[in-house]
Amino acid sequence: MNKKELIKQISATIGKRKVLELSKILKEQQLALPDLVAITFHTDEGIAFRAAWILENIFLQNPETYLPHLEHMLLKFPDVKYASCQRHYAKIIMHITSLKSPQSIKNKIAAIDLEPPIEKLFDWMIDTKVKIAVKVFAAEALFNMRHRYNWIQEELANQIHYLMRNGTAAIQSRGKKLLSKM
Repeated sequence: MNKKELIKQISATIGKRKVLELSKILKEQQLALPDLVAITFHTDEGIAFRAAWILENIFLQNPETYLPHLEHMLLKFPDVKYASCQRHYAKIIMHITSLKSPQSIKNKIAAIDLEPPIEKLFDWMIDTKVKIAVKVFAAEALFNMRHRYNWIQEELANQIHYLMRNGTAAIQSRGKKLLSKM
């Protein structure tokens, strides 16, 4: 399946089953990750969202497969504009920066400038229009990177405290967990 065929497949609403089916097909056919990333920036937000959903599924199943394209995805990350795509990208960043991430991913990330994605994650935490799930994933991703950039921990702690003042149960729970680990 090429880029054009995928866009046709996801131009209408699809469910989890179809996302998993398309993810399997694209993985088997080895669709170039940069092509899938490009679709997440499609002018039609629905298409972009469904592509981001597929990207998350494909990438998180076996991130090492996409190691050669990891830097490309991270370079594009700050350009994510659709609210519907933010959750998927934030979740990917959270997982690839986790202690449980494969060593090859950790090694690759160590060689990449992460400040632009970090700035975008903080922007999402601050933006009142960003959904809470995105903020939670962003906080976890930033927490994962706090040792790489010393300034993250203090800024993240301040931001978590601020969000917890009037935050939902999700932000309260995750905030307490992250603050206790800092």
